Formats: sequence, structure tokens, C-alpha cells
Amino acid sequence: MNVPVILNGNKTILDAPADDTLMTVLRRLGCSSVKCGCGMGACGSCTVLLNDNPVASCKIPLGIIQNADIVTLEYFERTKEYSIIMKGFELAGIKLCGLCNSGKIFSAYQIIKMNKIPSRSEIQEMVRSLAPCCTDLNTLINGISIALDVRDNGIEKATRRAERNK
Repeated sequence: MNVPVILNGNKTILDAPADDTLMTVLRRLGCSSVKCGCGMGACGSCTVLLNDNPVASCKIPLGIIQNADIVTLEYFERTKEYSIIMKGFELAGIKLCGLCNSGKIFSAYQIIKMNKIPSRSEIQEMVRSLAPCCTDLNTLINGISIALDVRDNGIEKATRRAERNK
């Protein structure tokens, strides 16, 4: 099956059986940030942005994504939002292991692209399904909260606040 998509900003035809998962196809194309973790959509290792929303690519059959916009972590790393998220994670003390990076980063992106500042419990609800292997959920929530501060107040102010709160 030939499926037209926009992959990392480029119009592309994905040629694979309709029931192949998006994860499988992206791995074959060399997208190394798309990892095969649990295979059930719970760990976050295979997360990509599909039409600007984080999804577990291991659960998405190729046949349903015609004309979709797909962004992998390799491409997202070039964005301003990635820099904001990484600064928040750094200030929270999050050390990324490489396995579930895309799940954590794209979940944070979904939150920081909102026009409001969600409460701690709202952030917790948005990330509760993740099973990050290299940090606990409380630290992840702190990192996202700090990223929101970076987004709204700049790196210098957010850094000073994070240092005071340690």
C-alpha cells in the first residue's frame, strides 16, 4: 500500500502493508528515535507527533494515516519548543536515558503548547499513562512545570526560580 504523508516536513510515500504499524515503517526508514518498547502503547518509547498530537506509533496501522503530518523526535529536536522542554527537564534534574525520551518530550510538548498554565494535578493526569524508565512521575511533572515557566518567563527567570526551590 502506498500512503502519502508528510514526514518530518517532507512529502513522502510510505510503501508497506496497510496493517504494518507506523512504528515498524518508521524504524525501517531509519528513524532511530522511534523505539520498540512494550508494543502496547504504554511505555512512550515509540511516541511520535501525528497531526501535532503525541501518539504511540506501535498502535497506529499504516492504512489509517493517509495525508497525515508525522514528526519524529529527530526532527522535533530542531524546534524552539524542544529547547524549552529540555531546559525544564535539565532544571528539574531529569537525565534522559534514550529509551522513552519521545514519550516524555512529546507529552511535555502537548502541555506547553496549551495557552493556559495547567495545575499540577492536570499535568499529572496528562502524563499518568507514561511509564518512564529513567525518572519518576513527580520529577517529570516538575520538569514540565519548569518548562512552562521557561515558556512564559524566559530561561533566566525560570532558572532563578528553580534554583530557589531546590
